[in-house]
Amino acid sequence: MTEQEFRLRADQALEDLQHELLPLADEAGLEIDLRNGVLQIVFEEPEPAKFVVSPNAPVQQIWLSARSRSFKLTWSDDAGTFVLDGEQLGTLVGRLAQEQLAQ
Repeated sequence: MTEQEFRLRADQALEDLQHELLPLADEAGLEIDLRNGVLQIVFEEPEPAKFVVSPNAPVQQIWLSARSRSFKLTWSDDAGTFVLDGEQLGTLVGRLAQEQLAQ
């Protein structure tokens, strides 16, 4: 994929993720901020934390920093989104957010 195609797919993936997380944000009081191509999810309760989701164009991956780990997702034509070990970006972030909230 070209760099422009990657950027378009990454931007769309982050916008979709932001939209997917809005119900959880309302329910759990999370702050979700998509700015300059980087999505930040800020948790105040039960313990302060921040997830950062950002595209890395040189390697054509979306990187997620969450729960003291780094996750590197690549594009899957089959899934039509970025995945890591078969888990889609939205599913992965949702699962990690629930784990963070359960602390």
